[in-house]
Amino acid sequence: MERLFKRKLYDRLLEWKNSQDGKTAILIEGARRVGKSTLVELFARNEYDSYIYIDFNEASDEVKSLFSDLLNIDYIFLQLQSIYNVVLQERKSVIVFDEVQNCPLARQAIKYLVKDRRYDYIETGSLISIKKNTKNITLPSEEERVTLYPMDYEEFRWAMGDEATVPLLRQFYDRRLPLDKAHRLKMRDFRLYMLVGGMPQAVNTYLETNNFSLVDKTKRGIIQIYLDDFQKLDHTGRLETLYKEIPSQLSQTSNRFKPYAILGDVDQNKLFELMKELEDSKTTLFSYHSNEPNVGMSLTKEISKYKIFSADTGLFVTLAFWDKDVTENVIYQKLLNDKLSTNLGYVYENVVAQMLSSTGNKLFYYTWPKDLTHSYEVDFLLSRGTKLHPIEVKSSGYNSHASLDAFCEKYSSIIDKRYLIYTKDLKHDGQTLLLPVYLTQFI
Repeated sequence: MERLFKRKLYDRLLEWKNSQDGKTAILIEGARRVGKSTLVELFARNEYDSYIYIDFNEASDEVKSLFSDLLNIDYIFLQLQSIYNVVLQERKSVIVFDEVQNCPLARQAIKYLVKDRRYDYIETGSLISIKKNTKNITLPSEEERVTLYPMDYEEFRWAMGDEATVPLLRQFYDRRLPLDKAHRLKMRDFRLYMLVGGMPQAVNTYLETNNFSLVDKTKRGIIQIYLDDFQKLDHTGRLETLYKEIPSQLSQTSNRFKPYAILGDVDQNKLFELMKELEDSKTTLFSYHSNEPNVGMSLTKEISKYKIFSADTGLFVTLAFWDKDVTENVIYQKLLNDKLSTNLGYVYENVVAQMLSSTGNKLFYYTWPKDLTHSYEVDFLLSRGTKLHPIEVKSSGYNSHASLDAFCEKYSSIIDKRYLIYTKDLKHDGQTLLLPVYLTQFI
């Protein structure tokens, strides 16, 4: 049974519907299988008197061709109602364009449909490559864009039937209190989230079977869909190779993703195009090197120096063991119980990147020379007002933070709060707040 999971973006859609009253359409972007279609159809069913749901992956040529001539909008509406056997009601109905990138003319038509004001319009899109899918059309300015990410930790706990944990964790964070005896259990709960991840299909498999091997199989199916999509975008296979190498690149001590080490000699413009495809796919998160840490880091980021994370840490774990046909339950059990001997720093760094992104943060990091052979690195830099919040991530209880201290000394005038995220309980170490990883969501 496929469950309907509660998602936070539902409230954002409700806000759009009530405040805009048809003045704009809304486009929900996100990776494949992240739950866009399910969310939108649930919203359309609950919040409107009637709706037409057009899936452009499956829509007939007859439906697609309706958007090639917008001179007679009444005709389009009559045809759609007839084809889908739905009666639309003015200002009480919505038309959903699912996977709208597969019908660029429908995307372009949004401008005129919104102007007509009879109905609301919701679009969804994945792997939207601006260059490939919109090069011959006019993009509608009457379109708001939002991103649906994999389920965050609170949504995951909701799926587990637990509405209490995250609000309680918030109280501990706000009061800067350690969890004490509850900490070990909360870490185990959080490692479960890291292993299963936030893809609705994987969460559903876990709830149905409680079997990590079957969860892993589901995640492999999702990854295979991504690889097939990458193959369509780039027949040389380079795009899928870059995606599959994310865990091994992060596990190295290098402070950047090294595409040339993976692909060999490749034209710089082609590489830039491949990276744009990877970023647009929403399957990844890019963290850019800030050349000048300050409030406007987007202005000084180095576009050729970056780290790449998986948008879902559950998929990241499966990618890390991709060479095995199915990752055995024993590996998952050891990871769950924190008994696997491998250094898991890169897994924790990935989940922190995921949590920071899902709360609306752009990702930046900073490195600078320590001596001739070593560098300092601050894993994440958050901009807050006119100040910076630097973050260092550790995979264990190891709580030294030399890079963080050096950075805060170097940029003392613009530092507000500073954090070390690790696996032990909350505590203070001078001016640094040491946070268990499950509290990252509140920073």
